[in-house]
Amino acid sequence: MKLTDLFVKRPVLAIVVNLVILIAGLQSIRALSVRQYPRSDIAVVRVSTVYVGANADLVRGFITTPLERVIASADGIDYMESSSGQAVSTITVHLKLNFDTNAALTQIQAKVAQVRNDLPPEAEAPIIELETADNQFAALYLGFSAAELDQNQITDYLKRVVQPKLSAISGVQRADILGDRTFAMRIWLKPDQMAAHGISPSAVRDALARNNYLSALGRTKGSMVSVNLIANTDLRTPEEFRQLVVKEQRGVVVRLGDIADVVLGAENYEQDVRFNGETATFMGVWVLPTANSLDVIGRVRAAIPEIQAQLPHGMKVGIPYDSTEYIKDAIKEVLKTLIGTLLIVIVVIFLFLGSMRSVLIPVVAIPISLVGAVFLMLAAGFTINLLTLLAIVLSVGLVVDDAIVMVENVERHLHAGKPPYRAAIDAARELVGPIIAMTITLAAVYTPVGIQGGLTGALFREFAFTLAGAVIVSGVVALTLSPMMGAKLLRTGDTERGFAGWINRRFETVRQTYLRALAATLRYQPVVVVLWLIVAALIVPFYMFSQRELAPAEDQGVVFSVVQAAPNSTIEQTKLFTQQIYEVYRSFPETSSTFQLTFPTGGFGGMVTKPWSERSKTAQQLLMEAMGPLSRIPGVRAIPLTPPPLPGGGDFPVDFVIASAAEPRQLGELAGQLVQKAFTSGLFIFADADLKFDQPQAEVVFDRDKLRSQGVDLSQAGRDLSILLGGDYVNRFSIQGRSYKVIPQIERAERLTPDQLSQMYITGSGDKLVPLSTFASLRTSAQPRELKKFQQLNAVRVQGVIPPPVPLDRALRFLEDEARAVLPQGFTIDYAGQSRQLRTEGSS
Repeated sequence: MKLTDLFVKRPVLAIVVNLVILIAGLQSIRALSVRQYPRSDIAVVRVSTVYVGANADLVRGFITTPLERVIASADGIDYMESSSGQAVSTITVHLKLNFDTNAALTQIQAKVAQVRNDLPPEAEAPIIELETADNQFAALYLGFSAAELDQNQITDYLKRVVQPKLSAISGVQRADILGDRTFAMRIWLKPDQMAAHGISPSAVRDALARNNYLSALGRTKGSMVSVNLIANTDLRTPEEFRQLVVKEQRGVVVRLGDIADVVLGAENYEQDVRFNGETATFMGVWVLPTANSLDVIGRVRAAIPEIQAQLPHGMKVGIPYDSTEYIKDAIKEVLKTLIGTLLIVIVVIFLFLGSMRSVLIPVVAIPISLVGAVFLMLAAGFTINLLTLLAIVLSVGLVVDDAIVMVENVERHLHAGKPPYRAAIDAARELVGPIIAMTITLAAVYTPVGIQGGLTGALFREFAFTLAGAVIVSGVVALTLSPMMGAKLLRTGDTERGFAGWINRRFETVRQTYLRALAATLRYQPVVVVLWLIVAALIVPFYMFSQRELAPAEDQGVVFSVVQAAPNSTIEQTKLFTQQIYEVYRSFPETSSTFQLTFPTGGFGGMVTKPWSERSKTAQQLLMEAMGPLSRIPGVRAIPLTPPPLPGGGDFPVDFVIASAAEPRQLGELAGQLVQKAFTSGLFIFADADLKFDQPQAEVVFDRDKLRSQGVDLSQAGRDLSILLGGDYVNRFSIQGRSYKVIPQIERAERLTPDQLSQMYITGSGDKLVPLSTFASLRTSAQPRELKKFQQLNAVRVQGVIPPPVPLDRALRFLEDEARAVLPQGFTIDYAGQSRQLRTEGSS
């Protein structure tokens, strides 16, 4: 007895087996997480170091280079890039695809610890962060605003109340504040008053360090009683800081309030955040990689009414951006396609089989096969995403094949005069081998896609194995349930009467036409072979001359804009121009909301569009329409962008790297030539190099002989100027259980121009104050805003945006050709971001 006989003779067993498949699949649907794309370990490790007051060249030489040298020896690095700017070093380590991120992070932390003591003592400890491609942006952004509260008050409330509440929601990885203004005790020094009282900057710093001290005394230990001990050695209020004695001489006491304005201010005033044109503070919510982003963001949204009810009077909360809206809409569209596909397949099956009894068998096989594939997805650790849903849609037409073949074979035996029971047994026995072979063949067709390397393999692995799993389950259904249903439902003569008979007679004409065409083909075999060879030969040129693109652009319901301002701009100046960007975006009727983060030399913002059903224009069309008005805004350059189509793609689609050991100035000149050629090519709507020598810089030039005669040493002069201008903190104070920085610095009115440095005083011999102008002069020059490196070589990146009709491969080939003509020996080209993904995938 064949195995299939058992299921025909024992219908309950066949039903139970398929019910187990169905129930396991339905349970799996609830357990699977939902995301936009399959999980892929595309990660970067970012090492950030702050060196207050240092320029880009100093940061590169004493911070970036030593760190890069040791980090480069860590395992799993694909490529490494760095940026050295004013007071900040950032090293970005891009890990190899699917490399163990925890192992890489541990190694890099150990490498950084090796050279920590070699870094300047004034530099802060390097901050090491792991960032995955999925977490490049938050899944949800909240915007908080209040007309009656200062930004630092809003920030403090968010840190104390809202941030802990959101972080405690299941599935939330972290909730970070963007555009925050954290409380700080600002000691705004007055140089003229300091000089009048003979107080140096170092004396102020020393007084703060000595008299604002956090003491931990311990406790008494008596025979019967133990008492905790504390002491008021720290300062907590602006008034206590004002009363701090800085100097006492001949009975005259000089307090901090006599030489400075002490206010409870903010650490940073150099940023501005806007939501729909109003001042706001953003909070981003990141979701754990293993969590269901739709469920997590749903729980966050459910908590918003409670948060809103507890906000201080006048404060309100909105949602500038929710990435799950696109995911939900995309999944909804795929489900609509799935339903449409099911209906089409059912109609086609009915037209070919003609009998409702015959149609019912493959129709029942479809949901069982698809739901069974979901169980295999859960077992394999897959997720519900756009690609696995696409696999399920495509598998609808495949999973019915086995059942249809079984139905046709049962009907063949019925036409031979056999009863339904016998016909089902014989038909199933004959098809065990063919169905198994057909199932294995179809599954094998998609397996190579699943085992492919690179980003393509990471993204399409779940697609390929989900499709193969659905086909395998359909084979099981065809050998267990379909024969049993054929024995119970099919009857002799069903396909010869009524509508089924009419359909079969119509298709008999089609069958005869096909037989005549087949006979003609067999008579002229050489002609068929020649035609086949011509078609096969055309594959090569078609592939070679086809345009290459990383992935088609997707309308994700948002248009971003990167803003670039002049290197010597102030936050007030840049805000005037970014307000015009807001007005451009608000002019589109498709705009739902706008957001903008502004810094002195640039910013980042964009618009969130209305739902897809409420607009006729795509995000790409809106981007092209916004290009003109944005380009006419004076004072800034606003570059509109859409999010990258695949994870880990970076900001700009074109990201072309030129690297060499040559000086940065030569790199900048060569990159400038490429940018000019890119603009004249007509392939780019925006192109620029990230290395420009346009940052004004004033160098304080000391006369060492005069320094020596005044009794001033260079280290003391550097320390005093750093205290006056740098804005570094001395120590901390506490407010209601949280600590904040104490920052001495001269007022902004005293440092508007470099010429004002001549009015400052430096500590000389015997703690006497000496005017800086007596032994120093100023020398102005232009320097780059940032010094970039790529794979430890000096580098410049040519970045650009291309219009929708132009494929990315064509733009890159243009730059490659022009670079070969322009670059001298010793210069190499490389790629980053989306461009690197395209070139890597194209060569794999």
